[in-house]
Amino acid sequence: MEFPLSSVSVRNLEKRFGDYHAIRGADLSAADGEFVTLLGESGCGKTTTLRCLAGLETPSSGRISIGDHLVYDSAERIDVQPERRRTGMVFQSYALWPHLTVLETILYPLRRRKVAKPEALRRAQEILQTVGLDHLATRPATSLSGGQQQRVALARALVSRPELILYDEPLSNLDPSLRRQVRDEILRMHRDNGTTSIYVTHDLEEAMHLSDRIIVMQSGLLEQTGTPAEIFAKPTNEFVAKFVGFENLLKGSVSASYADAITVHLDEAGVDVSLPKETLTGAAGPGEEVVLAFRSANAEIVSGEAPRGTGLRLPGTVERVDFLGSRNEFRILTGTATLRVAESERDYRRQSLRREAGADVWLHVDAELCSVIPTGRGSDGAVAPAPEMVEVAV
Repeated sequence: MEFPLSSVSVRNLEKRFGDYHAIRGADLSAADGEFVTLLGESGCGKTTTLRCLAGLETPSSGRISIGDHLVYDSAERIDVQPERRRTGMVFQSYALWPHLTVLETILYPLRRRKVAKPEALRRAQEILQTVGLDHLATRPATSLSGGQQQRVALARALVSRPELILYDEPLSNLDPSLRRQVRDEILRMHRDNGTTSIYVTHDLEEAMHLSDRIIVMQSGLLEQTGTPAEIFAKPTNEFVAKFVGFENLLKGSVSASYADAITVHLDEAGVDVSLPKETLTGAAGPGEEVVLAFRSANAEIVSGEAPRGTGLRLPGTVERVDFLGSRNEFRILTGTATLRVAESERDYRRQSLRREAGADVWLHVDAELCSVIPTGRGSDGAVAPAPEMVEVAV
């Protein structure tokens, strides 16, 4: 089955609900055939952005193009109806009709578009085979399991061969095993048909698995865009760092900057640390505030003398050890900061070091696993816009 390819362009998108500012001047774009995920907490504006693309929500202002078609422009008073936008949408709640069979559900969008009956039936049967539900064509759609219902919803979105597929947290209602199964199905179908896709989720693992590119949102703003690897390893602000799993964040300031290294004074730990310049995820010179961030799983506990080599080395005391099944989590007090270190149960048992509560230890993190994040703020206390928040090209 061949699908048309369309880019997406959103410029200066604003959406207000009364006094609530849901989207704040979003600029984003998706190239032909890309899979782009809007990632963020509930209420950050990601679903509202998706609904504006689909035409289910009218923006307060801005401009939206899908391929060569201008579908919304507040200045020119253009607002194309949802059914004319050449999009398919997969909802969180499946949105299936109880009185229709699986086949009738998938035929419905083709009938709305007045596709000839023989062609409509051929396309419906083809997409049913693609999602592996052709043997259930005559069953009531709502009598199927949750995973099967979501595949029916996926087939219904794809059967009309849209230029753009929109996914609104489609896996949220599924249990973990079904979620992985349907997630893999979505990825397989995207790779097979190549339709431009925009996906909304609050689940980091989902976003990492599916996406060509991720856009992290907060309070209606686009905080950072990048490949999954870039977002995971190099967050450009404190919010993104916390969201993608950097449990340890130490406030400080740049005390010196050289050609290939920076020195950071860590306020709570009360020490200076030297790190390679590439650990800095944005511009920050001497005297400017930063946060040094690292994941608990990337830290190592060392007893005895200070560890040698480069990277972060901090003296500390074990406050407590929590057994969490497959791993142990240590709370290490260094200065006035409490840091987390996660260690697999296997590695923990192989160690002969003293590391119970009260033990004096060193905490070590390799330099390449640290991120030094500038924390410049605007006059209202919000995170100052980074370049990605002004123009997001994905």
